[in-house]
Amino acid sequence: MFYWFYRHLDINIFQYISIRAGIAFFVAFFLTLYLMPRFIKWAKSKNASQPIYELAPHAHKQKAGTPTMGGIVFVFSTLVATVLTAKLNNFYVATGLLIIAGFCLIGVKDDISKILNSKNSAGLSARMKLILQFGVALMAALIIFWYQHDTTLHIPFYKYPIADMGLMAIIFWIVVMVAASNAVNITDGLDGLATVPSILAFFTLSSIVYITGHAIISNYLLLPNIKLSGELAIMGAAFGGSLIAFLWHNCHPAEVFMGDSGSLAIGGFMGYMAIVCKSEVLLMIIGFIFVLETVSVILQVGSYKLRQKRVFLMAPIHHHFEQKGWKENKIIVRFWIISFMANLIALLSLKIR
Repeated sequence: MFYWFYRHLDINIFQYISIRAGIAFFVAFFLTLYLMPRFIKWAKSKNASQPIYELAPHAHKQKAGTPTMGGIVFVFSTLVATVLTAKLNNFYVATGLLIIAGFCLIGVKDDISKILNSKNSAGLSARMKLILQFGVALMAALIIFWYQHDTTLHIPFYKYPIADMGLMAIIFWIVVMVAASNAVNITDGLDGLATVPSILAFFTLSSIVYITGHAIISNYLLLPNIKLSGELAIMGAAFGGSLIAFLWHNCHPAEVFMGDSGSLAIGGFMGYMAIVCKSEVLLMIIGFIFVLETVSVILQVGSYKLRQKRVFLMAPIHHHFEQKGWKENKIIVRFWIISFMANLIALLSLKIR
């Protein structure tokens, strides 16, 4: 809508991505801030709370009754802000909307399954969840491949592409989106633990996607120039704004959980942004906390199946530190610090090439 003001009413300021990204940030922020208390009140009246995992540390039992599915609110706010500020005829934006809405709906289905079956925190089967995730990711990958998105692979600190993946890029992109989606989902186990690293990741990815969409800046930094991709910075800003407002209610002690409806959408879109700005490998640094959490689960399960021994007291790794006696707030803040430092390194890699 705001770009329409520029095209048809000759309001020049709205042609700039940076201005529209700022507007999207505040629209999503204030809309989430307004809607979230009302959602919490409604969710409590409907007993829409997620069962606590039976093997979770004892302290988590106190969180029983906390409303879940808060992701619906900040995803809705992100979509509204995007529709108001971004160019909807841009295929990167349209595909991004598909990713966010698709992964959110999968999460909604999973959350509802958990709520209706109050004795089981598992929700959808792992197989069904993966099938649905792969389905949405496949549609997105096919769309951007059809529009001839760059299929080269880039790595941090090196200025040239290391390979052209061709058709294999479709499979690679699907894996990136699904892996990122599940990594954020695994991390979402403590109050605000996944929220702040997600905010930082969207800030970093929005910066990179803006640079790759800008011919002059991308050329100066020796980054690939991806035409039309800069509009995704608006969506990243909107997601960041809505998550900051969500954090107001999600910080310890949480008044609401994001649920799979939020975490799957965050991770899926995060992976998509990394694909568009050719930062799929760099995403491992940007989302270092998510990688750490996922690897801890893989090591724990693999070690137990192969050796009948555990690597950690409990996985994901944030539960390991809980079992060692760390307070929840200490774990959360220290993980936030690690995420902040990792994102600084990711941004520095743009210049050190």
